[in-house]
Amino acid sequence: MPAAVVILAAGSGSRVGAEVNKVLLPLGDAPVVAWSVRTALAVADVRRVVLVVRPGEEEALAEAVAPELGDREVLVVAGGASRHASEWNALRVLAPDIEAGDVDVVAVHDGARPLAAVALFEETIAAAREHGGAIPVVALGSLLTTDARAVPGAMAGVQTPQAFRAADLLAAYRRAEADAFEGTDTASCLERYAHLPVAAVPSTPLNLKITFPEDVELAARLTD
Repeated sequence: MPAAVVILAAGSGSRVGAEVNKVLLPLGDAPVVAWSVRTALAVADVRRVVLVVRPGEEEALAEAVAPELGDREVLVVAGGASRHASEWNALRVLAPDIEAGDVDVVAVHDGARPLAAVALFEETIAAAREHGGAIPVVALGSLLTTDARAVPGAMAGVQTPQAFRAADLLAAYRRAEADAFEGTDTASCLERYAHLPVAAVPSTPLNLKITFPEDVELAARLTD
């Protein structure tokens, strides 16, 4: 059964030092956001791709991804005041497909992670079908406290795409709206309302998130 991918691109360029939304910055042969759209469309069983943008940037983002589409369609949706609100806006658009059983898994991805591979999307979606939810994780290096003491134990960082069974995801966000609850990410809302098992999918540091100027430079070197 087909999946849907939600790409969150409603951020800004403040920390990266840009005057425009960081997902519009050039990266190799395309803007940052176009890389995620290109990858999502290449995943074999993806039926819908929803691009969530800042209000007022709909045209700019649509133009940025247009060369990637061919005969495919990407739905452009205005985001909300928070990540949770932006995800909920996307789920509202996908609700008819979810309720009709035409989409069984929704993967939510940060548009500022342009180097996520097709294989990572496929593995995460497959794990969500099997377990209920799935998130990519990557081992972190040693951490220190502010007084230079090592933090014991293995540490892992959470990335995107995060994927979940669509019906459970939609139901959780509807309950969150009724309770006026906002999660920090998709998994936190599912943890509160759906209690689905969430599998960890191994990832790598190459799936970096563009946050600071040096991230743009690193991503550019990795795409050469």
